[in-house]
Amino acid sequence: MTDHRRTILHVDMDAFYAAVEQHDRPELAGQPVVVGGAGGRGVVAAASYEVRRFGVHSAMPMREALRRCPQAIVVSPRFKRYREISGQVFEIFREFTDLVEGLSLDEAFLDVTASTGLFGSGEAMAREIKKRIRERTGLTASVGVSHNKLLAKLASEMHKPDGLTVIRPEDVSATLDPLPVGRLFGIGAKTASRLEKEGFFTLGQLRRAPESTLWPLFRREARTFRDRAAGIDERPVVSDAPEKQISSEETFDVDIRDHKELQERLAQLADRTTSRLRARQFKAGMVSIKVRRRDFETYTRQRSFNPPTQETRLIAQVAADLLEHWLQEQPRAAVRLLGVGVSDLEPEQQLDLFTSRESDESQRLDSALDRIHERFGDEAIHRGTDR
Repeated sequence: MTDHRRTILHVDMDAFYAAVEQHDRPELAGQPVVVGGAGGRGVVAAASYEVRRFGVHSAMPMREALRRCPQAIVVSPRFKRYREISGQVFEIFREFTDLVEGLSLDEAFLDVTASTGLFGSGEAMAREIKKRIRERTGLTASVGVSHNKLLAKLASEMHKPDGLTVIRPEDVSATLDPLPVGRLFGIGAKTASRLEKEGFFTLGQLRRAPESTLWPLFRREARTFRDRAAGIDERPVVSDAPEKQISSEETFDVDIRDHKELQERLAQLADRTTSRLRARQFKAGMVSIKVRRRDFETYTRQRSFNPPTQETRLIAQVAADLLEHWLQEQPRAAVRLLGVGVSDLEPEQQLDLFTSRESDESQRLDSALDRIHERFGDEAIHRGTDR
């Protein structure tokens, strides 16, 4: 059974990117602000609460957002600034506990069980964290407090923005039972509609269902989802969870059919991804590419290799081969998005003393390009492609 003695917080900054823009530019305060790409293919990265009333939300195409709210003010994202503010927020978290599991720049789980003697209850810590965030950044956060991650996250979503919600062990069923099945972690829109077709609309109905009824829907995960509907979650807060993947992708303003141009764009994305890989001091053992066609059909291809590397030349070569094979399967496809990702990450060790001269030169070139990108940005210079 879940350990009711744990105290877990889920902290979620309110409309983070949009809130930073409104804070830094007071003329945007109270205005319907959308952060994202302004081109025809732009996507909403964040939406202020003023624009959400029109049904605008993150990941929505910018064109659709502006159709719903023509008076929205579109602001280009400033990720360097968001990372800076995020750093300040995470510093506050670590004033209360070392057990901080960051999920993104604006969201984290905190296990504060060992801190209750020093700082008081989970609720008291949540209030103090909100206060320090507001004092130091001028922004608001919503915090959920409970005895596990699942409940803390559900709680943080309940009274946004600037919310503080506690779910106590004795209130779990009363709080969860009326919620729609789609609110549960791990249940997406497709699964939710399948559940509703089978007559499961609320978490209470899911919690009380016999496992045999859920088996066709969830297979071996049936018990897990029934437990989650009952608020049971054993997952620990994993401090500084290692990154699973580093990737870069680009949505084109105009679909691209030309194979040479696609390979050039892919080389630039590989350059960007490997630069980030080295900045975070990792090597990768797998490369993947993502290709989205005009009709939104999305394909991924991946390949493992050994030993792991952080060299652009090698990673770009694998990505180029993967794309070439895909283009042979779909020679006339119009491509709207390309991406390059690296995974199977491991910390960079001291460089091997016996690296080849070619590898050594490649590493020197990588370092030189990294310095240029750091100083002048990702778009400053790209290596050529011999395809």
